[in-house]
Amino acid sequence: TVFNSLNHDMTLTEFKFIWHMEYSHRMWGRVVGLAYILPAAYFWRKGWLSRPMKGCVLALCGLVCFQGLLGWYMVKSGLEEKPDSYDIPRVSQYRLAAHLGSALVLYSASLWTGLSLLLPRHKLPETHQLLRLRQFAHGTTALIFLTALSGAFVAGLDAGLVYNSFPKMGERWIPDDLLAFSPVLRNIFENPTTVQFDHRILGIASVTAVTALYLFSRKIPLPRRTRMAVTSLLAVACMQ
Repeated sequence: TVFNSLNHDMTLTEFKFIWHMEYSHRMWGRVVGLAYILPAAYFWRKGWLSRPMKGCVLALCGLVCFQGLLGWYMVKSGLEEKPDSYDIPRVSQYRLAAHLGSALVLYSASLWTGLSLLLPRHKLPETHQLLRLRQFAHGTTALIFLTALSGAFVAGLDAGLVYNSFPKMGERWIPDDLLAFSPVLRNIFENPTTVQFDHRILGIASVTAVTALYLFSRKIPLPRRTRMAVTSLLAVACMQ
């Protein structure tokens, strides 16, 4: 049905490209899962894991399996027949955001665990400035995570195609159809215009927060490794 109504002009080569992209993604996901679970089982059997590390390893392996299950659940939403919709078939933006969010949590937890084992933690005096910097860093992390999730909603709804001008959206700072859906809360997750608008605001807020974090860190005596991390964060934020 989808082929006849929307993709009747697709060539076999174009179909093969899409098929190989999806197949490669699935195979790569399975390789990642094995790269987690097989070494974890080996280290566990050898008795090389401490009790706290065993809990961490179990959580990471569980998250890997959950990520794969969530990916299947997401793809499934794009294959369901929607008799009341004639739009281009696409996966649920909610499931796409959940899949991306889970991947970010898995990656961050893996990186944190690995660095905690490889690099000893600096024992710094708990000054008021250092406490504020840590709180600011946690808040910035949450903001960046929220911005990434909003990007999944942009992708899921093809909201990036609605307006292609910046900083204005078309000829206006605030589009007319920003709150076109009812109830109002539905616009945040299902209105392509609102989703793109929110993603822009969150992106600007994230870069601003990272810049402020960097400037604040310059006022505090920090180890070289920490200062390098904050500087790298600013560089990546600007590049993004």
